[in-house]
Amino acid sequence: YTLTKLGYLSYNQQLEKYQLSSGVLALGYAYVSNLKVRQLAKPYMDEFARQTNMSVGLTRRDRLHMIYVENRLPPEAALLRVDNGLKLPMSTTASGRAYYCAVDDQERKRIDEAMALKYQDKWPSIKKGLDQAMEDYREHGFCVSLGDWDRNINSAGVPIHLQDGTIMALTCAAPSYLVAGDKLRDSFA
Repeated sequence: YTLTKLGYLSYNQQLEKYQLSSGVLALGYAYVSNLKVRQLAKPYMDEFARQTNMSVGLTRRDRLHMIYVENRLPPEAALLRVDNGLKLPMSTTASGRAYYCAVDDQERKRIDEAMALKYQDKWPSIKKGLDQAMEDYREHGFCVSLGDWDRNINSAGVPIHLQDGTIMALTCAAPSYLVAGDKLRDSFA
């Protein structure tokens, strides 16, 4: 009842179900527009995107996903147009792996348990990718996803620790035919 009154839900008579209403958009916009890190990061993200011809994203955790709160594209970008609000899996993306590497051991254990339940038979191979991300992060200071989330996309990510304790991830990504994994590791990240 309260969510309907506030405009976040509406009742669909034909389906006899509740559905999200436009009030949710206003709520999401209010959240994203008040993220100061977005305003601070935008010019640097734009410059990196322009210089490297890669998409640059800023993400935040939502359960076992990472949500884009900002994405900047190079001027000639034809691919990797990502809208704010897009959810990506934490398990196989550079942003998710960067976040995973930044949390403390206790939180990482909780994430592992939740992922093991969610992915079941796929969990051992996902865990292997996360363990490799931890190794990469310790050795190089960044994580990669080379075709792990999407076979045509290579990306690198780093965690960002905000003053309030929030952990976000900053990533760069490009189609694999434009930026090979070795080039991503050696030149951009």
